Amino acid sequence: MSVMVKSEITGKIWKVEATVGQSVSQDDQLVVIESMKMEIPVLAPANGVVREIRVAEGEDVKEGQVVAVIG
Repeated sequence: MSVMVKSEITGKIWKVEATVGQSVSQDDQLVVIESMKMEIPVLAPANGVVREIRVAEGEDVKEGQVVAVIG
């Protein structure tokens, strides 16, 4: 079963912390979004393996956009 990890805010991808194939635990930081001069981490909602990273550093993201997939 795959879990779609979504952005909770509109902003710009400041940093991608996770890589495809990496094992992650719940609450591990996957990406960091910069919005209104604040850095907002996007955390893994569950344990698993990163199957996809759908964003790149410097890319704009919208609220609700899928940024990663964990399986």
